[in-house]
Amino acid sequence: MTAIPQTTLTSAKTGKRSGIVRQTSSVLFLLILVLVPLAATNFVTFQITMLLVYATAILALNILTGGSGQFSLGQSAFFAIGAYTCAVLVEHGGVNYLLTLPIAAAVCFVTGFLFGLPALRLSGVYLALATFALATAMPQLLKLGYFERWTGGVQGLVTSKPDAPLGLPISPDTWLYYLTLAFSLAIYAAATNLLSSRTGRAMMAIRDNEIAASAMGIDVALYKTLAFGISAAITGVAGALGAIAVQFVAPDGYTFQLSIALFLGMVVGGVGWLPGSIAGSAFIVFVPNVAESISKGLSGAVFGVLILLVIFVIPRGARQIAEYLQATIEGKRGSA
Repeated sequence: MTAIPQTTLTSAKTGKRSGIVRQTSSVLFLLILVLVPLAATNFVTFQITMLLVYATAILALNILTGGSGQFSLGQSAFFAIGAYTCAVLVEHGGVNYLLTLPIAAAVCFVTGFLFGLPALRLSGVYLALATFALATAMPQLLKLGYFERWTGGVQGLVTSKPDAPLGLPISPDTWLYYLTLAFSLAIYAAATNLLSSRTGRAMMAIRDNEIAASAMGIDVALYKTLAFGISAAITGVAGALGAIAVQFVAPDGYTFQLSIALFLGMVVGGVGWLPGSIAGSAFIVFVPNVAESISKGLSGAVFGVLILLVIFVIPRGARQIAEYLQATIEGKRGSA
């Protein structure tokens, strides 16, 4: 009878411990998210709701950039399209706010897919510049008098905050938090399955080597535009959820700075690592407040210094921290 090599047994034990650590961490983190509104004020609950909204948008960008290797600085445009689709349907069409979420996803998917078609000829910095143009143009398009009847022009649109359904004894902020959490978890699960599916593997093959992927029979044009469409659809859902939570949409809320913030969140969370989206979102939501508390007059400079520290100390973002903690925990268990 052939003996199993010791190295194989060690690898199996290490893999099993890694799986247990990841599962335990995920369960604990999910439990914290579920219990947050029970111990937080309505304002804190609203802040964490927006954190989940931005985390979903960062995850969408991660699918595009980390999954298929396409750089985009235009996510704010799709975020705005999703937000305005929701607001216009609710205020002018009387559509239930829950129904606006799949509609916003569909509208943004079509928009992203169509935008991805002419962008097929571009890559690298040229693609980034094309998406930058989209992000720059979107606020101006929303201000046009032709659309003002629907979008409210410069003044924007005010929406009403929905109450909890079925007479649930919770505040509107708490209900919107759980609604956003449910959609965020569903999108995260779908994105994880997508990247591990045949479609996801095709996207990652294109990211690694487009010529080799084409030689293997992968339809590069289809999967690149599909990645744009999927990313735009998820971003549109995030924008719609944000519009419902904030109860207001205006062109100046979806400028190029939002695209930069989402891109920064992706880098801080770890490019290509979906769990890092929540860490990247926390960075862009809370760190500017920390910088302002340090120096109100030089908050921008302080924020820039903090970004530089992150880049130099943890260049792979939150993923690097997670890997270090996991290795530390496994090392302690192994020594015990």
